[in-house]
This record gives sequence, structure tokens and C-alpha cells, in this order.
Amino acid sequence: MKELTKAEEQIMQILWKIKKGFVHDILEYFPKPKPAYNTVSTIVRILEKKDFVGHQAYGKSHEYYPLMSKKDYTKSFFKYFMTNYFSNSPKEFASFFANNEKLGVKDLEDILKIMNGQIDEKKSKKK
Repeated sequence: MKELTKAEEQIMQILWKIKKGFVHDILEYFPKPKPAYNTVSTIVRILEKKDFVGHQAYGKSHEYYPLMSKKDYTKSFFKYFMTNYFSNSPKEFASFFANNEKLGVKDLEDILKIMNGQIDEKKSKKK
């Protein structure tokens, strides 16, 4: 997987949200102080070289759009994250996640409910 810098990921988050836009459209979604137009333009072109972004030309103007969906990027990023930080072990990840002091009992119960639903679904598929 090609990694994104924080700035690249910030622009991708905006493009996923707005679906397509010109550099000035992307700039509107940045908090103040906004980066320079040329900075955003340069990063978008880097994203094109990395095959994350495509464009439609209108004369000298370019309208940009994501080539990779947020869902596909999330899957790819998570696989990379699991492999490199948790030895590709779902148990290690779950243990780390469950021991996070910011998770309350309600959060853990909600996660357990989701997991139990997935367990039931997988069991019913085996039958």
C-alpha cells in the first residue's frame, strides 16, 4: 500500500466528502489558517502520481476526484496497521483496544454486541 502523509490524507478526506472539486473547493474545507493554494495544488498533483486522485480538465482548470474509495483505503490501511503494529494478530489488537482507558463500559458492551452479531452470522453461514 502506498502511504499517505498527514497533508495528503487530509486532502483525501475532503475529496471523499465532496466527491469532486477544484483546488479552491478543497481549500474551503480546511480550517483556518488555510494552507496556500499552491500548497494544496502541489499535494493534489502528488496524490495523482500516487494514483489516489484523478482529474477532469476544463481548459487550464482541473476538477479532482478520488480514484480510491474511503472504504478501500481504510481496509488497506487497517491491514498495514494490523501487520506492522499488532503482528497481524486480531487478539493483540482487541486486547490493546479493550484496555484503552477512554473506553467506558457502555462502549465495551456495544463492541461486544457487534462481535456477538458477527459470531452468530458466521456460525449460521457454516450450517
